[in-house]
Amino acid sequence: MNLLAECQGAARIGISSHTHPDGDAVGSTMALYLYLKKQLPEAEIRLFLEKPPESFRHLRYLDEIDSLYDFHGTFDVFFALDTVADRMGDAVKYFEGAKKKINIDHHISNQNGSGDINDIRPETGSTAEILYELMEEEKLDEDIAVALYTGIAHDTGIFQYSNTRPRTLEIAAKLIRFGFDFSRIIEESFYQRSYLQNQILGRALIESIRIMDGRCIFSCVNKKMMDFYQVQPGDLDGIVNQLRNTRGADCAIFLYQTGVLEYKVSLRSNEKVDVSVVASYFGGGGHARAAGCTMRGSVHDVINNLSDRIALQLEV
Repeated sequence: MNLLAECQGAARIGISSHTHPDGDAVGSTMALYLYLKKQLPEAEIRLFLEKPPESFRHLRYLDEIDSLYDFHGTFDVFFALDTVADRMGDAVKYFEGAKKKINIDHHISNQNGSGDINDIRPETGSTAEILYELMEEEKLDEDIAVALYTGIAHDTGIFQYSNTRPRTLEIAAKLIRFGFDFSRIIEESFYQRSYLQNQILGRALIESIRIMDGRCIFSCVNKKMMDFYQVQPGDLDGIVNQLRNTRGADCAIFLYQTGVLEYKVSLRSNEKVDVSVVASYFGGGGHARAAGCTMRGSVHDVINNLSDRIALQLEV
Protein backbone atom coordinates (compact mmCIF):
# COMPACT_ATOMS: atom_id res chain seq x y z
CA MET A 1 0.00 0.00 0.00
CA ASN A 2 1.13 3.53 -0.80
CA LEU A 3 -0.22 5.73 1.97
CA LEU A 4 0.08 9.00 0.09
CA ALA A 5 -1.37 7.57 -3.12
CA GLU A 6 -4.42 6.27 -1.23
CA CYS A 7 -4.97 9.79 0.12
CA GLN A 8 -4.40 11.52 -3.19
CA GLY A 9 -7.07 14.18 -3.77
CA ALA A 10 -8.71 13.68 -0.35
CA ALA A 11 -9.88 16.93 1.22
CA ARG A 12 -10.60 15.45 4.65
CA ILE A 13 -8.80 12.48 6.22
CA GLY A 14 -9.59 10.87 9.56
CA ILE A 15 -7.61 8.55 11.83
CA SER A 16 -8.58 6.55 14.90
CA SER A 17 -7.89 3.36 16.84
CA HIS A 18 -9.51 1.24 19.54
CA THR A 19 -11.06 2.32 22.82
CA HIS A 20 -8.83 2.41 25.92
CA PRO A 21 -5.80 3.18 23.71
CA ASP A 22 -2.49 1.55 24.60
CA GLY A 23 1.01 2.52 23.48
CA ASP A 24 0.64 1.13 19.97
CA ALA A 25 -2.76 2.76 19.46
CA VAL A 26 -1.49 6.16 20.62
CA GLY A 27 1.89 5.91 18.89
CA SER A 28 0.66 4.64 15.54
CA THR A 29 -2.24 7.07 15.21
CA MET A 30 -0.08 10.03 16.20
CA ALA A 31 2.67 8.95 13.79
CA LEU A 32 0.27 8.70 10.85
CA TYR A 33 -1.41 11.97 11.81
CA LEU A 34 1.92 13.84 11.81
CA TYR A 35 3.11 12.11 8.63
CA LEU A 36 -0.01 13.02 6.65
CA LYS A 37 -0.11 16.59 7.98
CA LYS A 38 3.48 17.02 6.84
CA GLN A 39 3.03 15.48 3.40
CA LEU A 40 -0.52 16.67 2.63
CA PRO A 41 -0.66 20.25 3.95
CA GLU A 42 -3.72 21.09 1.86
CA ALA A 43 -5.83 18.33 3.38
CA GLU A 44 -7.78 18.53 6.63
CA ILE A 45 -6.44 15.78 8.92
CA ARG A 46 -8.35 14.82 12.07
CA LEU A 47 -7.33 12.37 14.79
CA PHE A 48 -10.01 10.90 17.06
CA LEU A 49 -8.96 9.00 20.17
CA GLU A 50 -9.90 8.68 23.80
CA LYS A 51 -7.68 10.89 25.91
CA PRO A 52 -4.29 9.13 26.16
CA PRO A 53 -2.85 8.35 29.60
CA GLU A 54 -0.52 10.92 31.13
CA SER A 55 2.39 8.52 30.56
CA PHE A 56 2.41 9.50 26.87
CA ARG A 57 3.01 13.18 27.53
CA HIS A 58 6.38 12.90 25.75
CA LEU A 59 4.49 12.83 22.43
CA ARG A 60 4.05 16.27 20.95
CA TYR A 61 0.71 17.56 19.60
CA LEU A 62 -1.43 15.37 21.87
CA ASP A 63 -3.64 18.42 22.36
CA GLU A 64 -4.67 18.11 18.70
CA ILE A 65 -6.45 14.81 19.38
CA ASP A 66 -10.25 15.08 19.32
CA SER A 67 -11.55 13.09 22.30
CA LEU A 68 -15.07 14.55 22.24
CA TYR A 69 -16.24 12.97 18.95
CA ASP A 70 -18.63 15.87 18.36
CA PHE A 71 -17.41 16.63 14.82
CA HIS A 72 -20.17 16.65 12.21
CA GLY A 73 -19.00 15.79 8.74
CA THR A 74 -17.80 13.00 6.47
CA PHE A 75 -14.34 11.89 5.39
CA ASP A 76 -12.86 11.09 2.01
CA VAL A 77 -10.46 8.65 3.67
CA PHE A 78 -10.55 7.21 7.18
CA PHE A 79 -7.87 5.04 8.77
CA ALA A 80 -8.64 2.48 11.49
CA LEU A 81 -5.30 1.55 13.08
CA ASP A 82 -4.54 -1.35 15.41
CA THR A 83 -8.21 -2.35 15.60
CA VAL A 84 -11.32 -3.72 13.97
CA ALA A 85 -14.33 -1.49 13.40
CA ASP A 86 -16.38 -2.77 16.33
CA ARG A 87 -13.65 -1.76 18.83
CA MET A 88 -13.48 1.87 17.68
CA GLY A 89 -16.11 3.20 20.05
CA ASP A 90 -17.54 6.59 19.07
CA ALA A 91 -15.14 6.91 16.12
CA VAL A 92 -16.81 4.07 14.23
CA LYS A 93 -19.43 6.46 12.86
CA TYR A 94 -16.73 8.38 10.98
CA PHE A 95 -15.09 5.21 9.71
CA GLU A 96 -18.31 3.66 8.43
CA GLY A 97 -19.39 6.89 6.77
CA ALA A 98 -16.09 7.49 4.93
CA LYS A 99 -15.83 7.23 1.16
CA LYS A 100 -12.70 5.08 1.55
CA LYS A 101 -12.04 2.97 4.64
CA ILE A 102 -8.50 1.73 5.33
CA ASN A 103 -7.74 -0.77 8.09
CA ILE A 104 -4.12 -1.34 9.17
CA ASP A 105 -3.60 -3.86 11.96
CA HIS A 106 -1.43 -6.69 13.24
CA HIS A 107 -3.84 -8.60 15.49
CA ILE A 108 -4.25 -12.23 14.49
CA SER A 109 -7.92 -12.02 15.48
CA ASN A 110 -8.49 -9.45 12.72
CA GLN A 111 -8.42 -11.98 9.89
CA ASN A 112 -10.16 -10.10 7.08
CA GLY A 113 -10.01 -6.46 8.09
CA SER A 114 -12.84 -3.94 8.34
CA GLY A 115 -12.00 -1.62 5.48
CA ASP A 116 -12.25 -1.28 1.73
CA ILE A 117 -8.47 -1.60 1.83
CA ASN A 118 -6.86 -3.79 4.48
CA ASP A 119 -3.24 -4.31 5.47
CA ILE A 120 -3.27 -6.96 8.19
CA ARG A 121 0.08 -8.47 9.25
CA PRO A 122 -0.26 -10.84 12.24
CA GLU A 123 3.43 -11.71 12.03
CA THR A 124 4.38 -8.10 12.83
CA GLY A 125 4.91 -6.93 16.40
CA SER A 126 2.92 -3.70 16.23
CA THR A 127 0.87 -1.51 13.96
CA ALA A 128 3.53 1.18 14.35
CA GLU A 129 6.01 -1.23 12.78
CA ILE A 130 3.70 -1.72 9.78
CA LEU A 131 3.37 2.03 9.39
CA TYR A 132 7.13 2.44 9.35
CA GLU A 133 7.27 0.02 6.41
CA LEU A 134 4.54 1.99 4.62
CA MET A 135 6.09 5.42 5.17
CA GLU A 136 8.89 6.83 3.04
CA GLU A 137 11.93 6.85 5.31
CA GLU A 138 13.31 10.11 4.01
CA LYS A 139 10.04 11.86 4.89
CA LEU A 140 10.17 11.00 8.59
CA ASP A 141 11.14 13.52 11.25
CA GLU A 142 11.91 13.30 14.96
CA ASP A 143 8.30 13.69 16.11
CA ILE A 144 7.10 10.91 13.80
CA ALA A 145 10.03 8.72 14.84
CA VAL A 146 9.22 9.20 18.54
CA ALA A 147 5.59 8.19 17.95
CA LEU A 148 6.57 5.11 15.94
CA TYR A 149 9.16 4.07 18.53
CA THR A 150 6.59 4.43 21.31
CA GLY A 151 4.14 2.15 19.52
CA ILE A 152 6.75 -0.48 18.72
CA ALA A 153 8.32 -0.48 22.19
CA HIS A 154 5.02 -0.80 24.01
CA ASP A 155 3.48 -3.57 21.92
CA THR A 156 6.64 -5.68 22.08
CA GLY A 157 6.94 -5.27 25.86
CA ILE A 158 10.13 -3.24 25.39
CA PHE A 159 11.34 -5.86 22.90
CA GLN A 160 10.77 -8.79 25.28
CA TYR A 161 7.71 -10.44 23.71
CA SER A 162 7.94 -13.19 21.11
CA ASN A 163 6.52 -10.81 18.48
CA THR A 164 9.91 -9.03 18.45
CA ARG A 165 11.62 -9.92 15.18
CA PRO A 166 15.08 -9.02 13.90
CA ARG A 167 13.34 -6.52 11.63
CA THR A 168 11.68 -4.95 14.69
CA LEU A 169 15.06 -4.19 16.21
CA GLU A 170 16.41 -2.92 12.89
CA ILE A 171 13.54 -0.45 12.67
CA ALA A 172 14.01 0.65 16.29
CA ALA A 173 17.71 1.26 15.59
CA LYS A 174 16.85 3.45 12.60
CA LEU A 175 14.33 5.43 14.63
CA ILE A 176 16.64 6.23 17.55
CA ARG A 177 19.15 7.68 15.07
CA PHE A 178 16.88 10.75 15.10
CA GLY A 179 18.49 11.51 18.46
CA PHE A 180 15.59 11.49 20.89
CA ASP A 181 16.03 10.20 24.44
CA PHE A 182 14.58 6.71 23.96
CA SER A 183 15.55 5.52 27.46
CA ARG A 184 13.53 8.35 29.02
CA ILE A 185 10.54 7.43 26.86
CA ILE A 186 10.68 3.83 28.10
CA GLU A 187 11.15 4.91 31.71
CA GLU A 188 8.32 7.46 31.75
CA SER A 189 5.76 5.67 29.59
CA PHE A 190 6.35 2.02 30.50
CA TYR A 191 7.82 1.79 33.99
CA GLN A 192 7.12 5.00 35.88
CA ARG A 193 3.94 5.10 38.00
CA SER A 194 2.25 7.60 40.25
CA TYR A 195 1.93 6.98 43.98
CA LEU A 196 -1.73 5.96 43.57
CA GLN A 197 -0.88 3.65 40.65
CA ASN A 198 1.71 1.91 42.84
CA GLN A 199 -0.86 1.54 45.60
CA ILE A 200 -3.45 -0.15 43.38
CA LEU A 201 -0.71 -2.30 41.85
CA GLY A 202 0.30 -3.45 45.32
CA ARG A 203 -3.32 -4.15 46.25
CA ALA A 204 -3.83 -6.22 43.09
CA LEU A 205 -0.67 -8.24 43.72
CA ILE A 206 -1.47 -8.86 47.39
CA GLU A 207 -4.96 -10.10 46.52
CA SER A 208 -3.90 -12.22 43.53
CA ILE A 209 -4.80 -15.90 43.53
CA ARG A 210 -3.04 -18.84 41.91
CA ILE A 211 -5.20 -21.49 40.28
CA MET A 212 -4.73 -24.59 38.13
CA ASP A 213 -1.94 -25.91 40.36
CA GLY A 214 -0.18 -22.57 40.21
CA ARG A 215 0.05 -22.51 36.43
CA CYS A 216 -2.33 -19.55 36.21
CA ILE A 217 -2.63 -16.45 38.40
CA PHE A 218 -5.38 -13.85 38.48
CA SER A 219 -6.36 -10.66 40.23
CA CYS A 220 -9.39 -8.39 40.07
CA VAL A 221 -9.99 -4.71 40.80
CA ASN A 222 -13.61 -3.70 41.28
CA LYS A 223 -15.20 -0.27 41.02
CA LYS A 224 -15.17 0.25 44.78
CA MET A 225 -11.40 -0.23 44.83
CA MET A 226 -10.91 2.08 41.87
CA ASP A 227 -12.96 4.79 43.56
CA PHE A 228 -11.07 4.35 46.85
CA TYR A 229 -7.68 4.77 45.15
CA GLN A 230 -9.02 7.43 42.77
CA VAL A 231 -7.71 5.66 39.69
CA GLN A 232 -8.96 5.34 36.12
CA PRO A 233 -8.65 2.32 33.79
CA GLY A 234 -5.44 3.75 32.33
CA ASP A 235 -3.87 3.65 35.78
CA LEU A 236 -4.20 -0.14 35.81
CA ASP A 237 -1.83 -0.65 32.86
CA GLY A 238 1.04 -2.93 33.73
CA ILE A 239 -0.65 -4.91 36.50
CA VAL A 240 -1.16 -7.95 34.29
CA ASN A 241 2.51 -7.87 33.26
CA GLN A 242 3.57 -7.99 36.90
CA LEU A 243 1.28 -10.96 37.45
CA ARG A 244 2.85 -12.71 34.46
CA ASN A 245 6.27 -12.42 36.10
CA THR A 246 5.21 -14.85 38.84
CA ARG A 247 7.50 -17.89 38.82
CA GLY A 248 5.67 -21.06 37.75
CA ALA A 249 2.74 -19.23 36.14
CA ASP A 250 2.15 -19.96 32.46
CA CYS A 251 -0.70 -17.49 32.19
CA ALA A 252 -1.86 -14.34 33.99
CA ILE A 253 -5.37 -12.87 34.10
CA PHE A 254 -6.27 -9.39 35.27
CA LEU A 255 -9.84 -8.10 35.52
CA TYR A 256 -11.22 -4.69 36.29
CA GLN A 257 -14.88 -3.87 36.62
CA THR A 258 -16.47 -1.68 33.95
CA GLY A 259 -20.14 -2.12 34.88
CA VAL A 260 -22.60 -4.27 36.77
CA LEU A 261 -21.35 -7.84 36.27
CA GLU A 262 -19.05 -6.64 33.46
CA TYR A 263 -15.26 -6.88 33.41
CA LYS A 264 -12.43 -5.90 31.12
CA VAL A 265 -10.06 -8.85 30.88
CA SER A 266 -6.32 -8.68 30.15
CA LEU A 267 -4.38 -11.87 29.45
CA ARG A 268 -0.63 -12.48 29.33
CA SER A 269 1.30 -15.71 28.88
CA ASN A 270 4.58 -17.38 28.14
CA GLU A 271 5.15 -19.71 25.20
CA LYS A 272 2.76 -22.42 26.47
CA VAL A 273 -0.52 -20.53 26.05
CA ASP A 274 -1.79 -18.58 23.05
CA VAL A 275 -4.03 -16.09 24.82
CA SER A 276 -5.30 -14.64 21.52
CA VAL A 277 -7.19 -17.91 21.03
CA VAL A 278 -8.74 -17.58 24.50
CA ALA A 279 -9.68 -13.91 24.02
CA SER A 280 -11.11 -14.54 20.54
CA TYR A 281 -13.38 -17.24 21.92
CA PHE A 282 -14.99 -14.60 24.14
CA GLY A 283 -15.24 -11.94 21.43
CA GLY A 284 -11.92 -10.20 22.03
CA GLY A 285 -8.54 -10.43 20.38
CA GLY A 286 -4.88 -9.60 20.54
CA HIS A 287 -1.57 -11.38 20.24
CA ALA A 288 -0.37 -14.84 21.18
CA ARG A 289 1.23 -13.54 24.40
CA ALA A 290 -0.98 -10.51 25.11
CA ALA A 291 -4.72 -10.31 24.51
CA GLY A 292 -7.94 -9.09 26.03
CA CYS A 293 -11.73 -9.13 25.94
CA THR A 294 -14.81 -7.96 27.82
CA MET A 295 -16.87 -10.51 29.73
CA ARG A 296 -20.10 -10.52 31.73
CA GLY A 297 -20.92 -12.40 34.92
CA SER A 298 -19.48 -12.63 38.40
CA VAL A 299 -15.72 -12.79 38.94
CA HIS A 300 -16.16 -16.48 39.69
CA ASP A 301 -18.00 -17.01 36.38
CA VAL A 302 -15.41 -15.11 34.37
CA ILE A 303 -12.42 -16.92 35.87
CA ASN A 304 -14.08 -20.32 35.50
CA ASN A 305 -14.87 -19.70 31.84
CA LEU A 306 -11.39 -18.39 31.09
CA SER A 307 -9.62 -21.19 32.95
CA ASP A 308 -11.62 -23.80 31.01
CA ARG A 309 -10.25 -22.41 27.73
CA ILE A 310 -6.72 -22.01 29.08
CA ALA A 311 -6.71 -25.60 30.40
CA LEU A 312 -7.34 -26.91 26.89
CA GLN A 313 -3.89 -25.61 25.90
CA LEU A 314 -2.08 -26.60 29.09
CA GLU A 315 -3.34 -30.17 28.80
CA VAL A 316 -1.83 -30.66 25.34
